[in-house]
Amino acid sequence: MPHSKLSLLAGVAGLSLLPSLALAAAPEVVVSIKPIHSLVAAVMDGVGEPKLIVEGAASPHTYTLKPSNARALQNANVVFWVGHGLEAFLEKPLEALAGKATVVELEEAPGVTTLPFREGGAFEAHDDGDEHEDHDDHAAEAGHDHDTAEAGHAEEGHGEHDHEHGGQDMHLWLDPINAKAMTADIEKTLSAADPDNAATYHANAKALSDRLDALDTELKATVAPIKDKPFVVFHDAYQYFEHRYGIRVAGSITVSPEATPGAERISEIHKKVIELGATCVFAEPQFEPKLVKVVTEGTPAKAGTLDPEAATLEAGPDLYFQLMRGIGTSLVNCLSQTN
Repeated sequence: MPHSKLSLLAGVAGLSLLPSLALAAAPEVVVSIKPIHSLVAAVMDGVGEPKLIVEGAASPHTYTLKPSNARALQNANVVFWVGHGLEAFLEKPLEALAGKATVVELEEAPGVTTLPFREGGAFEAHDDGDEHEDHDDHAAEAGHDHDTAEAGHAEEGHGEHDHEHGGQDMHLWLDPINAKAMTADIEKTLSAADPDNAATYHANAKALSDRLDALDTELKATVAPIKDKPFVVFHDAYQYFEHRYGIRVAGSITVSPEATPGAERISEIHKKVIELGATCVFAEPQFEPKLVKVVTEGTPAKAGTLDPEAATLEAGPDLYFQLMRGIGTSLVNCLSQTN
């Protein structure tokens, strides 16, 4: 074979190794849940692929760590999770296995706003007394005044009020502005762990942030026609979406999806649905849909499905946008059928 052809073949072979070399050089990144994994994957695009712990239709509320997850944590350079209030199953494994990793709790990311759990009335108390029930009942009946919602959304950090009410609502990603803040922290962390690829992380984060701004504008327009129509959800996971877009979550069947609500709770929500008139009650893919049927039986309420943790979606950089658009579309499809 002529020398020139040998040189050409060697060059092609060398080029074919470049992607694998780039992937080998990337940090080992592990992410807890799909919505956060999607943001991390978008920032890492072209450098490497983060590993996901809670895969498929599993829920972080009920997840049990697998041996493959434990190995991933042991090998990790960086771990992203939302925080103690959501992925409780990760607390001990992170301490025991991820000793060499930079562990980032995105609840604490600069610019992320948090909201306390709701309690009382239609949102079920947290066993710390009934003194707040009147306030929460009023809020539920009034549909959470949008100006008040925006003011609450603007509060940052963890105030005394938050802890007094039993902790934070951890579904932070359901507000694209929180997703933007998390994206910035993801970029900063990855750039520190992998300075050679910092320029790529920065460019990807900028593009992702622009997409999140566009998504926010799109969702405002999507839900505008149904903003005043009250509905009930399976568990109270939608405060951030509600506060961002001024929609009316009137109550939840249960606060904690780990616990099946009792007969008294079901009866209470059933009465609430009747009081509201024609509305929607939304199930979730991971949890028992029969409860929704019981709540809506004998009422004009329609049933729908919301998927706050992306159980039905394929993991990847576009998942976050599919998730948020899916929630908006599901709300409109069900609520637009009501009077």
